[in-house]
Amino acid sequence: MKTKGILAARILLGLIFFVFGLNGFFHFLPQPPMSGPPAEFAGALFASGYMFPLIKGTEVIAGILLLSGRLVPLALTVLAPVVVNIVAFHLFLAPAGLGLPLLVVALGVFLAWSYRSSFAGVLRVNAQPDAAVDRAGAATARTA
Repeated sequence: MKTKGILAARILLGLIFFVFGLNGFFHFLPQPPMSGPPAEFAGALFASGYMFPLIKGTEVIAGILLLSGRLVPLALTVLAPVVVNIVAFHLFLAPAGLGLPLLVVALGVFLAWSYRSSFAGVLRVNAQPDAAVDRAGAATARTA
């Protein structure tokens, strides 16, 4: 039963990012007009010429990875700052639309917990490199 929940969460999160990422390029989902600070922020991202396509492209690629089940921990890691910014945008600039971002956070946290063994090395406090360089400059394998 747990694996079905993980699969459902992965597919749902993948679909959310794939669809909304593609929508950033093709505009097939209707969006209500924005005004004030949310519109200014979105306009600045678009006006940069690179930031909006970078964000949406990242969403599409990470969505594909989640949907395919390949490199899921990498997709979750790449999406983490995107999710933080989506939540911050809705929390500070457009609080009325906070429902979907909170679902995205819940799905992401659930999946990160489900794949927690993949993050063990990243979260090691005193991590060491796999190869140490001796004084002569030659790489030597670390013994653990």
